[in-house]
Amino acid sequence: MISNKAPSKTAQPKTPELMPNILLAKSSMPGMKDWTGSCHLVGHTAAVLQSVTILVDTLKDFWISQFGLSCSFEELRATARLAAYLHDWGKANNHFQMVVRNDLKSLDPEYRRNPMQQPQMIRHEVASALLAWDFREWLQQCPNADFMTALAAAGGHHLKMGGKQGKDTGEFGELRDGSGETGIHWYVCHPYFKKLIRYGIRTLGLPREVRVKGIKSWWDVQTVKNKRFEILDEAFADWEPDEALLAVVKALLIAGDSIGSASSQSSINLQEWMVKELEQRLTIEDLQKVIDARRGPHELRPFQVDLGNSSKRVTLARAGCGTGKTLGAYNWAKTRAVGRKLFFCYPTTGTSTEGFLDYVQDEVESVLLHSRANVDLEMATTGEEGENGAEWTIDDETGKLIQVHENEAAKKLDSFKAWGPKVSVCTVDTVLGLLQCNRRPIYCFPSIAQAAFVFDEVHCYDEALFGALLRFLKLVKAPVLLMSASFLPWQLQAIEDAVGESVEIVQGPKDLEEKPRYRFNLKEQPDWERVEQEMGAGGKVLWVCNQVNVAIAVYQEAQRRGLNSVLYHSRFRYEDRVVHHRAVVNGFKRDNPPILAIATQVAEMSLDLSATLLVTQIADPAGLIQRLGRLNRQYCGHTLDAMFYPPESHYPYEEDVLKQGAKLIESFSGEVNQAQLAAWLEQSNEQGKPKTRMVLLDGKWRTYPAALREAGYTVTALLDVDKHHWQGAKTSDLARFAVPLAAKKTAHWERHKKGYPIAPKEEWRYSRNIGAQEVK
Repeated sequence: MISNKAPSKTAQPKTPELMPNILLAKSSMPGMKDWTGSCHLVGHTAAVLQSVTILVDTLKDFWISQFGLSCSFEELRATARLAAYLHDWGKANNHFQMVVRNDLKSLDPEYRRNPMQQPQMIRHEVASALLAWDFREWLQQCPNADFMTALAAAGGHHLKMGGKQGKDTGEFGELRDGSGETGIHWYVCHPYFKKLIRYGIRTLGLPREVRVKGIKSWWDVQTVKNKRFEILDEAFADWEPDEALLAVVKALLIAGDSIGSASSQSSINLQEWMVKELEQRLTIEDLQKVIDARRGPHELRPFQVDLGNSSKRVTLARAGCGTGKTLGAYNWAKTRAVGRKLFFCYPTTGTSTEGFLDYVQDEVESVLLHSRANVDLEMATTGEEGENGAEWTIDDETGKLIQVHENEAAKKLDSFKAWGPKVSVCTVDTVLGLLQCNRRPIYCFPSIAQAAFVFDEVHCYDEALFGALLRFLKLVKAPVLLMSASFLPWQLQAIEDAVGESVEIVQGPKDLEEKPRYRFNLKEQPDWERVEQEMGAGGKVLWVCNQVNVAIAVYQEAQRRGLNSVLYHSRFRYEDRVVHHRAVVNGFKRDNPPILAIATQVAEMSLDLSATLLVTQIADPAGLIQRLGRLNRQYCGHTLDAMFYPPESHYPYEEDVLKQGAKLIESFSGEVNQAQLAAWLEQSNEQGKPKTRMVLLDGKWRTYPAALREAGYTVTALLDVDKHHWQGAKTSDLARFAVPLAAKKTAHWERHKKGYPIAPKEEWRYSRNIGAQEVK
């Protein structure tokens, strides 16, 4: 029996002007008959519950094996369905119902005077958890379901529970004192809420008799505060959840809610679409087609064959640059990924784009997934070739975390692209970001849940990213291939500890790795005469700098000397950066004229080219080895020169790191090969400190996006000097004009309505040849 007892005289409620006839969950779209079907609370709940059920049932054969769940399939299914049933209960209140109708006249006049005030005292998903806690005696009787797990998942399904701006607040949702309201009316006696109760009885097998103690239809502000403390103290204080079950149910609910919400706006049967897309999985024929297209008339190398014969769940491919690791990975997948989807994960957007274009674009149903993939693909195939909020992404230059601003609906739609394709080529963030509750990976979860995984360039991971990889290996029991030029002893031990068993290490081809490729030359200053000599002989020169401003200065000097040169760094508008990337790659093709490419750290991973001379500033040892991987990549039969010189500033590295880089260079004389460099790196006594705390696994009731990588020093901004380009642009097109800037003082910058900061023209200028430059 649900009580509707009036509140005490000390807390008189403001009675709403009119109780709505229908409890809504969604607003109507233009052209849609108002508030029908899945727009109302019961219909939307049913759509999300159906979507979650289809996800669980379609992937039935994967849940236990993929995540090592200790519960039964029936328990997972019941818990996920209960979470879906509860997720929007909190919309049954006067605040939400006025907002969803855009009917704010019933709110306090203070809100109408100041629209920046929040019209809802608490978010609806927080309200869902608080209201469900009051119904716990009834809900705990749901057959086979884990009520606490369902409750935590429901409370966090919009990724705003317990954290803000990537930091733990410890608060059970935000209390918005600026709403101007003195309390909340709950429509628990409304006919639609009673329909919702009956739906739960009929669909989930809940008891017909609903026993609820002391439920009230009016909560004043103090009651709301007390309820938030109560649920933490009584429900979650000593709760020790099953980490894997909780992670899976949270991700299932968010993905199911995204597709269930879309069902009210789509003319197609999304449930049928889900099954069709998710059941597309790799066959041996698919992978053989990729292999045959890449290898041409050549046989696979022995180590590529060995990768395909690996019987371990986790395999490590230790091989240098240009040895054919990627082709070997697809041969590995022919054994380990058949009957699954495949995620091929690269460290940067540039490397993932190249991996997509070079291997799978035209060979198997595939998709390129990263925040700027649409721009990459458009530029690669046209004449160029020849609730809003901040989202985490990575700077290809520093490998550090930065923020971009994108439309959440666009993220959902982009992520749905991963549900069908058999192969997803992506940045590592698309997969490991799941553990930090990043939006795109969670929306991709139905594909991740049935996939095998390849992680390339693992030696480039920072401590935060490597820590996420370790937690992923422990959580996800899928086949995994880790590829790197080297693995440090502590990394190997950490990987085996995470996997819980020994891993197989497949060594790269000795005949290639032991070929003498490099001749080291340590200089006080760069030797321009040597550069001009190399180009005069028809050579291709790669010059790598540690800072953008240094690279620009080198480019300007090259132009002054009349050299055919191109500049490539991360501080371009993204569409211009794609042009420069392709100009570098195409310029290094064998039949093209001599060229000098001046780049920053973007060259360490995203450029698949073979230079005849390398000029580089001293950097970290791993970065130097990566830069050397672009020299003599297509082995010419003898050693080629690598010239190193010290930078004027240690930024962006620590001074001790540069000393280690110099030590690497000084350790070798005469002819040097890849095997020697890898052995030097692996003899290091360095002990890493991977950061392994992940919100999805360790946050318990908390669910909020946090940084996957270590923070960088850049901010992604629009340029005021570019206003004629981006003004009026669609949200999906803004990424074309955004530029990562090394700017620390941005508080005074204006903001675009979609969240991007706008760099003033008095501080930053831009040209298509040079990119963004700070005005001194």
